[in-house]
Amino acid sequence: MLNRTLAVCAICLSTPAWAEEPLSAIDWLSDTVREAPAAPSEGAAPDIADSATVAEVTTRPLDAPDKDAVGLLPPETTGLPRDLWAGSSTASLVSLIARQRTDALPAIQDLLYTILLAEADPPADSGPEARLLLARLDKLLELGALEQSQALLERAGPTEPEIFRRWFDVSLLTGHENHACATMRATPAIAPTLPARVFCLARGGDWNAAVLTMETGETLGRISEAEADLLARFLDPALFEGTPDPPAPERLTPLIFRIREAIAAPRPPGPLPLAFLHTDLSPNAGWKAQLDAAERLARNRSVPPGRLIALYTGRKPAASGGVWDRVRAVQAFDVAMLAGDTEGVATWMPRAWQAMREVGLEVPFARYYGARLALRPLTGEPENLAFRIALLSDGYQATSAVFEPQDAEGRFLKSLALGNVADLTPPGAVAAAIADAFSAPLGTGTLKGLLDEGRLGEAILRAMLRIEDGAHTDPDDIQSALALMRQVGLEDVARRTALQLLLLDARG
Repeated sequence: MLNRTLAVCAICLSTPAWAEEPLSAIDWLSDTVREAPAAPSEGAAPDIADSATVAEVTTRPLDAPDKDAVGLLPPETTGLPRDLWAGSSTASLVSLIARQRTDALPAIQDLLYTILLAEADPPADSGPEARLLLARLDKLLELGALEQSQALLERAGPTEPEIFRRWFDVSLLTGHENHACATMRATPAIAPTLPARVFCLARGGDWNAAVLTMETGETLGRISEAEADLLARFLDPALFEGTPDPPAPERLTPLIFRIREAIAAPRPPGPLPLAFLHTDLSPNAGWKAQLDAAERLARNRSVPPGRLIALYTGRKPAASGGVWDRVRAVQAFDVAMLAGDTEGVATWMPRAWQAMREVGLEVPFARYYGARLALRPLTGEPENLAFRIALLSDGYQATSAVFEPQDAEGRFLKSLALGNVADLTPPGAVAAAIADAFSAPLGTGTLKGLLDEGRLGEAILRAMLRIEDGAHTDPDDIQSALALMRQVGLEDVARRTALQLLLLDARG
């Protein structure tokens, strides 16, 4: 074993060993903090236990805001009522949020973001542990939405261990670890675990204390051999020059990831969690790494379309195949669009569109180019494709009015964008289910029962789970989910979802 004796341990840390906490739904969160023990009040009688049973006592000020109610988007913005969670139990909502798919249709993803960030009164059984807030944060982290997560965490106030734990990890992944460490030191209720303490001492420039803490922690068995080896490399990389790289960790956390990046250790095999990819968006990362990260994050709405297109068009590719073929196709199409070259647009649009379809990026592409495509004087098949791309853009209603489709499918799509498909023949089973949803109210069943009981948020979350894609969703589920959205005022979501079910079905 490599010699890590960098200092002599002369003291023994007095911090008590804490019981293991339950594993988070996000299993890559760093184990960075424990709740600090409460200091006894002066003159208080000593606590003498007459039983081995641990009492669970929770207190909070009477005027303390409920963190489960915290959000970034007020009801005036979301269109969702403040009593969104009324009638539902916290446990049911936490389970439904955890089950939401990160690869859902873009319209469903957008609705999920709205719900996760919405201000709403907490459920009746909400408690100080803020389980609903934590579930919302964990889903945002799973989606890779670091900016939204950080804003929500700071609105809630990272003063409790579980909230701070997430805020600290987000700070690590966004490059704000110095601020996170300073906040950790200034928050009495937060007791850092020893690996986090070593990291923060080093980031603060107190290298001797960091070394002493690491050696003491390993001696006491509170820093594992693997953690100590990694921390030693971080504290003094020169000692390990010419030695083999540290092995891949069994569990990659943001803290371990940040340390490994700092010492230029190779990344573990396999795809990183989405939240970790923001590191690769830095200009310091290679272009290929930036492109790969932006594509994955754009599929989950955590990178705007403009940033993705800017990366595609940023420089000339020096290789071929894979992402480089997409770069070439998008670049050629973008040049034609900027030059007003109608022939070039007609030539390159199908190639760029197919390239986007191959990686599930049709909607980001459409959001960036759709409105401008509606203004191009195209004819024939290029016009037909431009029409369908425009229907996937944010301005789908306005752009649909520009086109006069000649086929039955096109006429159905245009009418659907305008919210009225009456007297039209649906082109297929999925379209028929959509037509039913736009022509009849929500029928009896689970979703209707939840609405009748006042459990609106739960009904919406369950409806979202019924929508997969046109090839796999049961038509009855499509009909009921869309009908519910329309009934509760989510008309725009219903139309976008319906258009995407038809236009993204059997994607390449």
